[in-house]
Amino acid sequence: MQHLAQPIDITQIATHRHTCKAFDPTRRIPPETLTAVKTLLRHTPSSVNSQPWHFVIAGTSTSKDKIAATLAGRFSYNGEKVRDASHVVVLCARREMNGAHLDALIEQEAADGRFATTEARVNQYNARGFYADLHREELRDADQWMEKQVYIALGNLLLGAAALGLDACAMEGIDHAAIDTALGLQARDLRCVLLVALGYRSSADFNAALPKSRLPEAAVISEI
Repeated sequence: MQHLAQPIDITQIATHRHTCKAFDPTRRIPPETLTAVKTLLRHTPSSVNSQPWHFVIAGTSTSKDKIAATLAGRFSYNGEKVRDASHVVVLCARREMNGAHLDALIEQEAADGRFATTEARVNQYNARGFYADLHREELRDADQWMEKQVYIALGNLLLGAAALGLDACAMEGIDHAAIDTALGLQARDLRCVLLVALGYRSSADFNAALPKSRLPEAAVISEI
């Protein structure tokens, strides 16, 4: 693997990005930037390369309205963000780490040239199967394990979006079951975990002018 010729100052991105509270509905993400967003999502790391996710990207008024319509009552404050954002990403987890998914992963890895020998392929398949069985049968936390991988994708997306000059807002204040129904996710063996609105801030985004606030380094980092 080659290192980047020009290292990116990722700390500057981390310290300057913010959660966008209001989007400019007149601005759209260019196609080439949206392609980069898709690349970020696809290349997110996951435990044993399990990739237990799917990302639904809503980019039309109709598709965004369908999602916004699920945000009634106590979650209605997020509806405007969904409608005004250029695009909304629905981050989904698989409902089950089944054999078909495990087979698809190993076939893709083989096609991408990751195995020098048949033994290497078998070892990879068995290792991933071991962890899938461990979380499903012994630890009984398969749902949480897969959801954790989706949150890795969230971190990748938020930092990457800022690097691409996009504003973003991650939303857990949603009706997960209603979104599953509206988008037909259960039939696809998927469930909604959270939403991320992407686009460009408007002048109503009060959070853009506020100073960033984090606990001091000594409170959250220890060196031993």
